[in-house]
Amino acid sequence: MDFKTKLENTVNKNNSLLCIGLDPEIPKIPSALRKKSQPIFSFNKSIIDSTHDLVCAYKPNIAFYEAYGLNGLKQLKLTIDYLKKNYPDIPIILDAKRADIGNTAKMYARAVFEYWNVDAATVYPQYGLDSLLPFFAYPEKCTILIIKTSNPDSGMFYDLKVNDQPFYLRVAKEIAKWKRNNLGLFVGATYPGELKNIRYLFPNTPILTAGIGAQGAKTTEAVLSGIDKNKQGLICNASRAIIYDKSVRAKARQTRDIINQARYG
Repeated sequence: MDFKTKLENTVNKNNSLLCIGLDPEIPKIPSALRKKSQPIFSFNKSIIDSTHDLVCAYKPNIAFYEAYGLNGLKQLKLTIDYLKKNYPDIPIILDAKRADIGNTAKMYARAVFEYWNVDAATVYPQYGLDSLLPFFAYPEKCTILIIKTSNPDSGMFYDLKVNDQPFYLRVAKEIAKWKRNNLGLFVGATYPGELKNIRYLFPNTPILTAGIGAQGAKTTEAVLSGIDKNKQGLICNASRAIIYDKSVRAKARQTRDIINQARYG
């Protein structure tokens, strides 16, 4: 089953556009879990088990595992394997932010789609089409191209004018010419105007967005800017605002419902 079909099925089953980011920081993990031999995996497992019927996807950011060395990466693998075994219908997006040329890109693609065996991964498109072909070679997987990031200084480069258009939009227009079925896009929810522009260019493409919650994006504006004609197609990631809440399930449900209120009015 390809990523888009898997995503649509889970969106409909759980009535949710919420994606939970599995971005663990050991000092913030509950003390009872910190004492376990695999605290990161134990923490992730507790989140997954309490929210699996409220989400459309999970998104581990690889940096939060690399920071703890080989043991951290081992616990990322345990997390992915646990999801695949126990909740195989839920898409897994690896926030890897890869980019390089030639054989290096081929190895990056092999790592994310074969070793980690996730359904989708984030990639920077600025190296050009030849750097992305190794990722596109996996037809069932989704390569999510980063178009506009959610951080405050995002505009420093993404908004630079190229032939009287912002750089992010020029990149997006080039990507639109490729007419690839197995790509997705990332646009920060903190920039709803830009999100709306990208949705107009890509009416049927899955868009991952972040910034809802801890980064302060206005949920309704972001959701209305990013959903497709079927009130779907948008993957709304929230990490810190949910995973460190005292009641993870209640916070996840609340976030899902706020997103749905924006979807349906």
